[in-house]
Amino acid sequence: MAETRGRTIILSIHQPGFRIVKLFNSILLLANGSVLHHGSVDLLSVNLMMMGLELPLHVNVVEFAIESIETIQQQQVPLQQETLSSNKRVLEEGLNTTGRFTLQQLFQQSKVIDEESIDVGIDLHRGFANSRFQETMILTHRFWKNIYRTKELFACRTISMLVSGVVLGSIFYNLRDDLVGAEERVGLFAFILTFLLSSTTEALPIFLQEREILMKETSSGSYRVSSYAIANGLVYLPFLLILAILFSLPVYWLVGLNRSFMAFTHFLLLIWLILYTANSVVVCFSALVPNFIVGNSVISAVMGSFFLFSGYFISKHGIPKYWIFVHYISLFKYPFEGFLINEFSNSSKCLEFMFGTCIVTGEDVLREEGYGDQQSRWRNYVIMVCFILVYRFISYLILRYKCSESGIKRIFI
Repeated sequence: MAETRGRTIILSIHQPGFRIVKLFNSILLLANGSVLHHGSVDLLSVNLMMMGLELPLHVNVVEFAIESIETIQQQQVPLQQETLSSNKRVLEEGLNTTGRFTLQQLFQQSKVIDEESIDVGIDLHRGFANSRFQETMILTHRFWKNIYRTKELFACRTISMLVSGVVLGSIFYNLRDDLVGAEERVGLFAFILTFLLSSTTEALPIFLQEREILMKETSSGSYRVSSYAIANGLVYLPFLLILAILFSLPVYWLVGLNRSFMAFTHFLLLIWLILYTANSVVVCFSALVPNFIVGNSVISAVMGSFFLFSGYFISKHGIPKYWIFVHYISLFKYPFEGFLINEFSNSSKCLEFMFGTCIVTGEDVLREEGYGDQQSRWRNYVIMVCFILVYRFISYLILRYKCSESGIKRIFI
């Protein structure tokens, strides 16, 4: 498996016998943070004899060495100088005043690597056992198993979305097709946005824990950061789609929104994109913040600012020019407009009659607020997808920087 699939195998053997010990190419014997021996079994036997320790018959050399640790420690320094003289360059870089050196340098020593032949600028993919596509598939499968194993969290989230949809549908049940009903629909859309974009911070601790695992695994060359970012983005798509369906079905038909299957499809797509946008924002800030407390505070502040400039409390015509840029980068603006366009555009509903004549329609409301028509619907979808990609890419850059040994110089590799 190690040769054919490029895997690192870790095996624990309790009290290995003589035949198993003879199969070991190299043995590393540690005690109190110092290396007592690093080499073959035969070399260990020779070193013990040089120390005046005679190996009894029918006794495992490894067990005998462990029992003689105190004697070996007393003669550790001169022995190391004698047995490791052939690897002087490695020792000069790794050996400190206490005679200790890292496991990575020991590994380099055992492989007898000629450091002069190492090109610092080689491509990173040569050091990985799998291709980028294989890494993405493996990590996606692992993330999916992690989600499946946490059945309580999955069940809690699905039930909460279903119950929230039913409760909202019962509160705004069968709204009237007039100006009052239109105002109530606008309030419903604003609450849905706030609820969906703010409730995803519960995943922040999970992403923070995954970040620590990512930094450890990528530092050892297990996989690429880009593969992790892609897999993390793919695995949540079906999960969030299930949540979007469970939430949309009750709230849409109980409230009595635009009774068209295509309109419901657009509503479902908006809910899905909102959930995925919120997930991407949490992923981005989880890569940046040091802990949950800071992350929760930052995300709450950002979401509150975006909601303020969404156009619900104050239209874009009333926002000062020096704050208008926040309106256009607000995560609430485009799905909010999408809800209104989906509900009032191309609708046969009349919001106000006078003398038997319809004087206010849903399209009149959209035109007055400057929300556009059906063409603006697709523009909002594209912008929401761009937001998702931007936040995902920023999270990748941050993780790439934190996991890279050389920092920002390797951030675009």
